[in-house]
Amino acid sequence: MSETDAPQSKEDQQPVSVSPLQCLTGSMVASIFALLLYRLTSSIAASFAAHPLSVSNQTAMSLSVAVRTLVVGMSTLATAIFAFACLGLFGLGVQLILQRIFTPKSSV
Repeated sequence: MSETDAPQSKEDQQPVSVSPLQCLTGSMVASIFALLLYRLTSSIAASFAAHPLSVSNQTAMSLSVAVRTLVVGMSTLATAIFAFACLGLFGLGVQLILQRIFTPKSSV
């Protein structure tokens, strides 16, 4: 491994510039994922509600309820993660736009 392949230290790395277009595009992609996951979560919950458990064993019933709860919970968590990512990226895009508008341009 040569010296050019070695990872740079944190002091040597330049900060990455992010444009408002990148933020707003990422926000749009995250919102599409959030919407799709919301629809998936709704259909999973409706399917579980439409098909009640028909098990006479209490242990099997408890396990089934736990699995159903985990499935709906994980789907809801994924929906919330993408929704918050959408809001955060949108807010960052708006902040960058406002900074470009209100930051005085230097005449150097």
